[in-house]
Amino acid sequence: MRLELIATATFGLEAVVKREIQNLGYKIIKSEDGKITYMGDERAIVRSNLWLRSADRVLLKMAEFRACEFEELFQQTKALPWEELIPIDGKFTVTGTSVKSKLHSVPACQSIVKKAIVERLKEYYCVDRFDETGAAYTVKVTLLKDNVTLTVDTSGAGLHKRGYRVCDVAAPIKETLAAAVVQLSFWREDRLMMDPCCGSGTVPIEAAMIGRNIAPGLNRSFASEGWELIPAEVWKEERKAAYDAINYDTQLRIFAFDIDPKAIEAAKENAIEAGVDDCIVFKCMDMRKIQAHEPRGIIITNPPYGERIGEAKQIAAIYRKYNEFFRENPTWSLFMITTDKEVEQKIMGRPADRRRKLYNGRLEVCYYQFHGAKE
Repeated sequence: MRLELIATATFGLEAVVKREIQNLGYKIIKSEDGKITYMGDERAIVRSNLWLRSADRVLLKMAEFRACEFEELFQQTKALPWEELIPIDGKFTVTGTSVKSKLHSVPACQSIVKKAIVERLKEYYCVDRFDETGAAYTVKVTLLKDNVTLTVDTSGAGLHKRGYRVCDVAAPIKETLAAAVVQLSFWREDRLMMDPCCGSGTVPIEAAMIGRNIAPGLNRSFASEGWELIPAEVWKEERKAAYDAINYDTQLRIFAFDIDPKAIEAAKENAIEAGVDDCIVFKCMDMRKIQAHEPRGIIITNPPYGERIGEAKQIAAIYRKYNEFFRENPTWSLFMITTDKEVEQKIMGRPADRRRKLYNGRLEVCYYQFHGAKE
């Protein structure tokens, strides 16, 4: 069955997600702010959830149409073949958003869509009520300038929830964003990588999973695993293929430091859970003591942002060390994500080679890329 799928993405990561989808072999229909639309089949739902590293979630697109009145919304929703997706015992809820649309009441739109689906299923299954004890189907009605998009969430919990984060520290970077900043860097599995402010280890862990070709969704479940649309055998086959694809022989050189011993302990526990503890050297160390033991290397980091009182001096010291480090090691590259808009002058004294506006949760951040000099 040909299906239209949507991978949602944090603003600024659309190009990364698009590339990941293309690497899975699927045809891109269009790329917009916050979402990539592509064609696939039932197996594509499984592969996308298992393998997309930087997407927020995978949605099944049911329809797109215009509606300026509630009756239009009701009739066009009811006309869709919901019975092909939702079984008689399916548990479904409706969420929604409305922006610059005549139908601006989100609760009313959700109610109309829910009623339309119920009426369609009642006629098809010849019943008056539903127990809704089966698999979950979360329908979303999105209205933008009177254009309606109806989707069903295939992921369940957001794709950033890999399942390995058993220990946490303050202000962790989302796993999907960490995977993206690694993929946007120069780092490859044969190059040395360092994170001097690793926190709970998300950036080095995501790098190690990329280096070993570990599917990010391998150790979690998804909403669509219980759907009748996708045979259980397909999930088994794709999980086995993902396990078989892991490259255990890859020799990685990833070093992760943090001044907080609790952070290092958390990072170690998370790396064990992710299956990459043997790929990363963790050490409790003040980043001001870091040294370059090779002529070329890459630092990818998410340092403290200074959002809390008392961090200003700590961050100033970190920046001074970076300035000293890169003056002594000009062939090293730095990839840093931060809210600080003065990083370029504070650390390098020059404009970044590239910068990209991103979001870490609700915080607007910038991803600075300083490329090392060629020898």
